[in-house]
Amino acid sequence: ESLNGKFRDECLNQQWFRTMDEACYEIDLWREHYNHIRQHSSLNYLPPVEYAKEQHNMKNLIEGVVLVQGKGHL
Repeated sequence: ESLNGKFRDECLNQQWFRTMDEACYEIDLWREHYNHIRQHSSLNYLPPVEYAKEQHNMKNLIEGVVLVQGKGHL
């Protein structure tokens, strides 16, 4: 619900789309900003893309430590 409300308030309610191409363009700009730039409090104030990178790096780090210690594969 939070995403839907933000999308409606920050994109749909702010634009008057004259064509489908214009709507697709503006919506894509909003989506890119939401996922790559906008900080999300639920993600430790990181954009979703950055948060996903951090999680991936942490997973790789943990797997590497486990393998180096001779515990086998995850």
